[in-house]
Amino acid sequence: MTKQKTRKSAAKRFKVTATGKILYRQQGFRHLRGKKNKKWLRRKKMMKQLRGSYKRKMKKMLAI
Repeated sequence: MTKQKTRKSAAKRFKVTATGKILYRQQGFRHLRGKKNKKWLRRKKMMKQLRGSYKRKMKKMLAI
């Protein structure tokens, strides 16, 4: 049996907290921000928590 390797592409995009939550930055924030709604931009700044079956897959990818 070999050790599970971390997928580096996933490690760059997701952050694991001390309590085991997986956080990620939302899409649509990087360019053409001038014409976007300010309230929408404020919401996009916050990191979101990964949920459901995708969280299990991501834990495997991050070798947690």
